[in-house]
Amino acid sequence: MSGFLEIGLLRPAELWWLLAAAALLGLGGWALRARSRDLDRWVARRHRPGFARERSAWRGPLRLVLAAAAFAFLALALSGPVRGYTLRDVQRRGLDLVVCLDTSRSMLVEDLRPNRLERAKREIVGLLQRLHGDRVAVLAFAGDVRTVAPLTHDRKTLASFLETLSPADNQLGGTDLGAALEQALLMFDGRNGNHEAIVLLTDGEDLGGEAQAAAEKAAERGIRVYVVGLGTPEGGKIPDGSRGFVKDESGVEVVSALDGTTLERIAEVSGGVYLAAATTPLPLEEMYDKRMTKLEARELFAGRERIPHDRYQWPLVIAFLCMLGETSLRERRGRWEGRA
Repeated sequence: MSGFLEIGLLRPAELWWLLAAAALLGLGGWALRARSRDLDRWVARRHRPGFARERSAWRGPLRLVLAAAAFAFLALALSGPVRGYTLRDVQRRGLDLVVCLDTSRSMLVEDLRPNRLERAKREIVGLLQRLHGDRVAVLAFAGDVRTVAPLTHDRKTLASFLETLSPADNQLGGTDLGAALEQALLMFDGRNGNHEAIVLLTDGEDLGGEAQAAAEKAAERGIRVYVVGLGTPEGGKIPDGSRGFVKDESGVEVVSALDGTTLERIAEVSGGVYLAAATTPLPLEEMYDKRMTKLEARELFAGRERIPHDRYQWPLVIAFLCMLGETSLRERRGRWEGRA
């Protein structure tokens, strides 16, 4: 903030106290008018200077205005007026997680509602909402692997990126779990893997055949792979994008089923955990709460945050001056005013 008028509020909800100032002003004005009417009832206006010689016509309204202004500036002080800020480095303890999301066409099967891919996105968003100081990276893969976001604390941006992911972004068809795990390992800084983990969401059809070897490499570095299986053992037909279904070379519609055996082996080799989304309501959140939070966290640089300068003293001083003026001002005129 640079200009003098660029003032924000830390607690704008406290401005409702301005209603108290407005109520005081309204009730006080009503009382002053009622008192003036009562005086008119007993004393004619032409005789009032003789009967109410010491009464001031302007001090009462001025005291009322000062009292209302004091309440208004107190409300402003409570709301926390801000002008200027200080930048401070933020350090947080957390984990480094790389989320690998399968975006192959088989993830469009609707054996999970609304389909496997959308269910996987919901699981990831649920995980992001539970994170504290952890950093998260996102990879999307099919036959190829794409880096959606590097390790970051920016959960809102990650959630917005997830919404755009679809099989239309794939350069190669199929599902290469091994390539996804290899790329995930490259996302880490290469230090102790006790504070690092890979999260894999897929239907388990490993067409590359290198997933177990990549899981063993992760285990050597102390990095666990937590796997969520999307789909059911019965499976379903794969939409082809034109109100039909994918067919094989012989013209038979292809059925994609969850390969839980392969996924369970990947998790077991690396020391992680495998859960199926079809049998566990919130598998990824359960893994995080019961498993990942038990991993060794480390200090992570979380960027720089703005520390706003609360200028509550400014309106507070003005409110004090208004109260001082209101209490020290009497409605009766002084002797020198009466003589004048």
